[in-house]
Formats: sequence, C-alpha cells, structure tokens
Amino acid sequence: MNTEVWDRIAGRARPDEADVIADTIVYAPGGVSEADLRMCGDVAGKRVLDLGTGSGANAIALARQGAHVIALDRSAAQLARARKIAATTDARVEWHECDVADLAFLRADSIDLALASGVLGEVEDLDRLLRQVHRVLRHGAPFVFSYDHPMALAVGREGEAPGALPLGALEVRRSYFDARPVEVTHEDERIRVWPRTIADVFASLHRAGYHVDLLLEPEPTGAADPAPDIPRVIVWRARKEGI
Repeated sequence: MNTEVWDRIAGRARPDEADVIADTIVYAPGGVSEADLRMCGDVAGKRVLDLGTGSGANAIALARQGAHVIALDRSAAQLARARKIAATTDARVEWHECDVADLAFLRADSIDLALASGVLGEVEDLDRLLRQVHRVLRHGAPFVFSYDHPMALAVGREGEAPGALPLGALEVRRSYFDARPVEVTHEDERIRVWPRTIADVFASLHRAGYHVDLLLEPEPTGAADPAPDIPRVIVWRARKEGI
C-alpha cells in the first residue's frame, strides 16, 4: 500500500529539511517548477487545494505567496513532517489527513485553484477524483496536475541499474497501452502507479466537465538525465466548465 511506503519515507526525513523548502511550486522531484512553466499564476488571496501534499513543500510555497491553502494527504507521517516544516516558516496551511478524492468537507464552487503534483499516477479511480475536484472548483478555475509521463513508464535504458548513469540505448519495457499498475522507485522504495495514455486522461477530463487549455511535456535537464530522449513528466492545466 502506497500510504505505508510514504510513512516509511517520512520516517527517514532529514532534520534540516526546512532549509530546502522552495519558494515556488515544483512539479516533479528535481524537475521543473512553476517558475519555469507559469501554470498557476498569481495565487495571492486565492483558496488553493493541494492534493497529495506529502511533506507540504508546495502547500508551504503557496501559503508564503499569500494563498489560503488546504492540503490533503493520506500519510499521517508525511503530514506530521509538513506541519513541522510549516512551523519553522511563516506559512499557515489547513492540513487534512484523507484520500485525495474525499472532498465532501469542502463546499461546491469554493476553490480557486486545485494542484496535484505527482499524486494522480497513484490514483486508481481517476474519474472519481476528477468529478470531486470539479465539484469544488469555481467556474473557470484551473486544476493543474503532473505525474510520471506514460512514455517514461513504458521504456528504459539498456543495462539500467540503480545509481548508474542512464547512458544505454532506450528499449521498450512494456506496452504504452498497458493499463495494468506498475511499480516505480522513489527514495529506494517501490511506489505503485497506474499508467494511462494521454488520450485516456484527456477523455476522463472531458467526461468530468473540464476544458484542457495547456499540456506540457518538459524536456529533462541536469545531470540526472544527460541524454533526455523522452519526457519524464507531463503537466496539465484543465479548467472547470459548466455550472
């Protein structure tokens, strides 16, 4: 169960973690940020929902920019980390321990921006989550989310091993269209994710009543991927339609 894995990861947190909290939203570990993509805009004075907040880095960054932030996560240990880090900053965040689709405590049409960095890949019932987020968003408000790019889950490099430089030839490890869950490595732990094609996610958004106005596949940069042949993360912005 992923919640137990995230609890273990939280237990290994560095005591000085508060020193590395970013001032902007990060869409993937060690990857692109809001400073690069500008997906969310000015959040000052807005009610922002941070789904799957983890250790709270994005929630804290948003709060420090003047947003009223409501942050959710199923991992009690991760939320404890988040509260501890927030206490060392000037950030005030409303924390909730619950599933990212359990939004009954929020009024309809009450959220100006919903954010989910990484967590959608861990959600099995995507349609339910999209419906719940749609209910709480104001008309025209955006849902910005990122997760592992489906191509990154389908291919790997020849001779790839943990800790090794990714220099081998790319090879297909599984079908891009295979929707069965797979496990990915994060901080030496195995996390279960559900791969989806871009077309499948687009269709789910359409069914739930969203209009997609931006879709980005940022090119990897930095020493972690010296030969970026495929995108590692995908970032969407979809706005609530209907009434």
